[in-house]
Amino acid sequence: MYCSLDPATAILEVAVHTGFDALDTVRHVLTAATVTDLSKVNVVDPTSVPNANWLRPGSVSAGQQAFGDGLLALHPFVIVPSAVSTHSWNLIFVAAAATGAYAIGLQEDFALDPRLNPPPP
Repeated sequence: MYCSLDPATAILEVAVHTGFDALDTVRHVLTAATVTDLSKVNVVDPTSVPNANWLRPGSVSAGQQAFGDGLLALHPFVIVPSAVSTHSWNLIFVAAAATGAYAIGLQEDFALDPRLNPPPP
């Protein structure tokens, strides 16, 4: 599962990866959750990232994917800096690997503001 620590960044992150059209035409659910054991959260220090370019907007590289997979193999939850919104952070986790370590607070259907996906001129 991939999410952000705030809803606005989550929306932007999904839009970067799937496009605003997908957010507008495919059902999405906005979920708020609480990590119940903070000792299971690993916060990535930006200076520990092997390639500083990974913190800038761009396509995901094989090395970047392997780095993230390695972190998730060691930690149920990982908080990483967002490349999309440089003052924001993302929480990443594999739901099956983190079972029982988080609680769903609320879920609601997501509705994209139509101004973010206007028709072509």
